[in-house]
Amino acid sequence: MSEQAELLKQGIAIIGGDYQYNVTYEFTGLNQVKPQMIEEATKNARAAAEKFAKDSDSRLGKIRNASQGQFSISDRDANTPYIKSIRVVTTVNYYLKQ
Repeated sequence: MSEQAELLKQGIAIIGGDYQYNVTYEFTGLNQVKPQMIEEATKNARAAAEKFAKDSDSRLGKIRNASQGQFSISDRDANTPYIKSIRVVTTVNYYLKQ
């Protein structure tokens, strides 16, 4: 609680819940991490597709279609609500060549 001012300067919003003085931590930096997360998800999808193509004795073709799923932000665990986990699911379908 003594570091509230510093947290607010870093863009971390602090919201009091009920009258029990519970603190809720919100992540407000999604727009800053979103491009990097999408890039990493796309690279991971390509690596998985290349492995699949190799294992099936095929070659990886161009992207057939792709979609970005919803971003989810959650507490890492119940004991550290100020540490957030951010997840995005990207689906990429590739053509396979023989």
